[in-house]
Amino acid sequence: MTFFLFEKYYYFFGDYMKKYYGPVFFSLIIGVFMAYLVISQYDSYDGLTVSGTADRVYFIQSGVYSVKSNMENDMNKFSSYIYSVEDNMYYSYVGISSIKENAERVKKYYEKMGYDMVIKEKIVDNSKFIKILKQYDIVLSDTSDDESIKVICAQILSKYEEYVNGKRKN
Repeated sequence: MTFFLFEKYYYFFGDYMKKYYGPVFFSLIIGVFMAYLVISQYDSYDGLTVSGTADRVYFIQSGVYSVKSNMENDMNKFSSYIYSVEDNMYYSYVGISSIKENAERVKKYYEKMGYDMVIKEKIVDNSKFIKILKQYDIVLSDTSDDESIKVICAQILSKYEEYVNGKRKN
């Protein structure tokens, strides 16, 4: 008798549930897609990171501008620079280092030339860039020549653009 009741309910609920398979499956696909979108936003987040490859990096900031054209005009005096846009402001940087002493050295180099600089600490989680930056930092630590500092900073900024900002040249 129990088998008969189970069989009766199985057919009733089996046919009844078949019309819900499509919407349930569709809902699961949408849920997975939305989770992917939410999680992928944290790949480029400057704040807390869950990646073990993230490092503190010191950016030598040369200015903050509200208008991009003003920043571009003012930054023409530098051979190389990068900028970022945060809260509708343009932040320009002339150097990057993973070693605070090197950042201070670069800051002093530009201050000797008459520019006001500020060191900003940020988190970078691009492992390829961090590896290259640490190699450049070794060279920068061993140099005292102003022209070498300028060239090394230009190379570091170029690598940052290539690996972190995605402007890699093929």
